[in-house]
Amino acid sequence: MNLREGYLVLEDGSVYSGRLNTGDCESAGEVVFNTSMSGYEQIATDPSYAGQIVVLTYPLIGNYGVNPENLESDHPWLKGMVVRDLCEDEGGKHYQQKMSFKQFLAQNRVPCLSGVDTRALARHLRMRGTMGGVLASSLKYNNDLIERARRAMQPPAGGYALQAGRQNIVRLGAGRKRLLLMDFGTKKSMVDALLKRKNQVIVVPAHTSPEKIKQLAPDAIVLSNGPGDPGECTYAIETIRKLLGCQPMLGICLGHQLLSLALGASTYKLKFGHRGANHPVKDLTSGRIYISAQNHGYAVEPNSLVQTGAELWFQNLNDNSVEGIIHREMNIRGVQFHPEAAPGPQDTRYLIDDFLAAMA
Repeated sequence: MNLREGYLVLEDGSVYSGRLNTGDCESAGEVVFNTSMSGYEQIATDPSYAGQIVVLTYPLIGNYGVNPENLESDHPWLKGMVVRDLCEDEGGKHYQQKMSFKQFLAQNRVPCLSGVDTRALARHLRMRGTMGGVLASSLKYNNDLIERARRAMQPPAGGYALQAGRQNIVRLGAGRKRLLLMDFGTKKSMVDALLKRKNQVIVVPAHTSPEKIKQLAPDAIVLSNGPGDPGECTYAIETIRKLLGCQPMLGICLGHQLLSLALGASTYKLKFGHRGANHPVKDLTSGRIYISAQNHGYAVEPNSLVQTGAELWFQNLNDNSVEGIIHREMNIRGVQFHPEAAPGPQDTRYLIDDFLAAMA
């Protein structure tokens, strides 16, 4: 595959040069970084990255190819990738590899800028905060690119969750317990985690009404992960508020934020977010510490939980941000990290089992 010179232009005027894998393809989005050492297949296809250009700090990307069974959705949702080395060697294929990661990105028209010092770029984003950027093949119209980078921070009407989530109701699996999953951009691994525990899973669109959800008679409700600002999802917050106390409820990532907002808490945007597979969180009820997988740019304001009836459950040990809440009276809980762990450590998978046990 022929590569040509390319650039990442940030809204603050910073320029990072490298090589583009998709020729003249240009793309704009919010530039974020992920510190995971593996899992680039899942990252590329995680709907939570809708509207974003992802910088991978681990230097070797694509070294075990692509296995379709590892994908989190049927196509990539991100706007582009920035990496240090995009592996090309076909001589040492992984036994499950179906194609190279470079081929996968090219087939899906995802621009990837390689040859960049991604750790230096991540340090810049940590210092200056998340910002808009454009992947381009030329700097001829640099001022226009900077303006386009600024505009890339504006979400679509109603937020990204309406785009990333399922648009129809789907029934999956069989079992005694009927779980309803509100899809704001759920990962395939989240659905699989519920199905593997012998449950019937009904996946519904993000805009499903509370009346329709009650008609489906679930034994419990799961609020999925998803992209964007939870404050944009006013339709979902109102629906969740009307369902509080009706059935046990579990919120994951964006679902945790929406659940907190429905309870009356507030959220705020983190300077550069949490994205990676190595974030330590502490269970404040047991004192135990777990390593978690995370992917989010917003967090719940801890002081706003006081009047909600919910308790602070998990806390991030890097910045003390809220990582989990629990409302014991209404059998409601939410975690900011990903207990399904794909990619990432499996320390917190037990939380799904605990939630299912608490349904009784």
